[in-house]
Order: sequence, then structure tokens, then C-alpha cells
Amino acid sequence: MMNRKFKYLTILLLLFVFANAMQLISCSGSKAEDANNADSTASERLVSVDTTKIPRGKYGAAVRYGRELMLHTAYYIGPEGINGHYTGNKMNCTNCHRDAGTRPYAFNLIRSFRDYPQYRAREGRILSLAERINNCVMRPNLGRPLPLDSREMVSIMAYLKFLSDSSGVTKSTKGIKNLEVELPDVAASSDRGEVLYAQNCERCHAKNGEGKMRFDNVTYEYPPVWGLLAYRPGSSMHRVVKLAQWLKANMPYDKTEVGKPYLSDADALDIAAYVNDDKKHKRPLPSTTKEVDYPNYEEKAIDYDKGPFKDPFSEQQHKYGPYKPIIDYWEGKGITPTI
Repeated sequence: MMNRKFKYLTILLLLFVFANAMQLISCSGSKAEDANNADSTASERLVSVDTTKIPRGKYGAAVRYGRELMLHTAYYIGPEGINGHYTGNKMNCTNCHRDAGTRPYAFNLIRSFRDYPQYRAREGRILSLAERINNCVMRPNLGRPLPLDSREMVSIMAYLKFLSDSSGVTKSTKGIKNLEVELPDVAASSDRGEVLYAQNCERCHAKNGEGKMRFDNVTYEYPPVWGLLAYRPGSSMHRVVKLAQWLKANMPYDKTEVGKPYLSDADALDIAAYVNDDKKHKRPLPSTTKEVDYPNYEEKAIDYDKGPFKDPFSEQQHKYGPYKPIIDYWEGKGITPTI
């Protein structure tokens, strides 16, 4: 009788253990499934941020001022800025980083606070976020560095931290990176781009590329795309492929919707070739001759046009393409080229 009772209790115990084990497995599977679903959802939705959630208090005030600096750079720290004279032209950060760095596919900045410090091939070293911010101040905005402890630098970094904290994005979230352009088997053409510029860009940025100044002369309604007050060589926009990616996603501004380009890939490349044709247009020069971009030659972006190179291709081909032979060359050496 006791043996039968013992067997019965043993069976009940085993059933209890088995049931709990199955529940644990089920919970673990459910959590893993939930995590996978969350990652999938993050990669499917467009990057966005709700600026109404900027907190109160001193930190919130810094975030708001940082956002203002992104939107109205020239007003606050331009050549006639009310809070300092740091940028050398009257362009605003939002001219490239649209909607104060929050617009999808427009040099989006929502992950910047997470992604820095970061190795940068252009400088050949690890850059802090503050150094990267000053790169933009000095290159496309023709300015001098913001002091690291200045209200402006701290506020821009506070704003970028808010974007990072409030967005919940991953590296695969749509709109974080630029739209890719398919690289053709032929070189981009400045001459074809000149015709396309007249059709699509001239009405805002003017025939001579000088843009359109706002009525109060504080900043531009439409920024210059070349000339002595536009971005200078060495800026990201001065690379043909990089500019073409931005143009495809953003221009013409009134004909392109988010994720729905108006320009074809080939047209975007040709317009970028024309805008960045230094033989046709003047640009401001670097403020110092000591500046060296891409000190490690094998890390140069495929569309960076200043030699020397550690490959057999000319400056002309690096600038305008065709780019596929350059890509194939470096991939053949086991190196992923920078695009």
C-alpha cells in the first residue's frame, strides 16, 4: 500500500516539474518572440521623434536651445549672430540635417549620441561627438570651433541626447541611413546634370547657385549650393555619391515625399556631379593647409576626389565614376570600400 502511494506521489511530482519546465520554456520563447517582434517593428517603422516630450527644467531648456541652434544657426551664431559669431556663412544645420536632424533619409541625427565616439576614416582617428559637431561648424558652415564648455556646444549635445533617449530606434530603423543609389556602369555627367539642375533646382537655388536670401538678410530661404558662401571641399556634401543619396531622398523639396523619390538614381548622380564640379563653380578653400583628409589612403571614400590613392584609378574616376571598378578592386583585396 505504501509502495503504491509512493509511486503515485512520485508521478505527481514529476508531472509538476514537467509542467513548470514547459511553462518556463514557453515564457522564454514568448520573450524571445516578443524581442524579435520588437526588433522587426523597429526596422519596419520610420524613424521619428516627438519633440513635445522635451522635459521641463534646465536640461529641457538646454535641449530646446540646442534644437533652436539646429533650426536657426545663422541667427544665433552666424556672422551676425546674437549669441556669438562662429559660423562663417548664413546657412543653418537644418539645411542638410532636415527638420533639425529628425527627418528620415536626410542626414538623420537621432543615433548620433549613441554612435560617438566613433572612428572616422576622414580624420583617421576616433572622434568625440563634440569634435564631430565642430567638423560641421567648420566645413559646410565655414566657421571656427565652438568651445567645448560653451552653452552652444552643451545645448547641441543635450538636444542630440534627447533625440537618442526618446526615439527608441535601432540601426536598422528606416530613415536612419541615407537612401542608397544604384551606381551605373557609366560616369556621372556634369553636363547632363547642368540641364537637370535648370529643370529641377534653379527656381530655388538660382542659376548661379547662390540660393535665395531671406527677406531679413539673416539666413537663406534656399541655401547656396556652390560659391564662396556654400559648403567647401572636404564636406560630406562635396562627394558626388553622398550628395546624390541626399538629393534622391529630399529634392525637389515640393515633389519628393519621405521614402518616395522624384529623381531617378542616375539623375541624382548627374545633378550632384554638376553641383560639385569645381571646374565650373568656385568654392571656399580650407582655412588651413595643414588639414589632411583620409590619412590612410586605403580608407578613402570611393567618391573622394583628392589623391594620392592606393588604387589605379584617377581623381576624375574617383569623383564621377564609374564606381563599380573601384568597388570591385577593393573588395578583391578583402576590404569593404567606403560609399
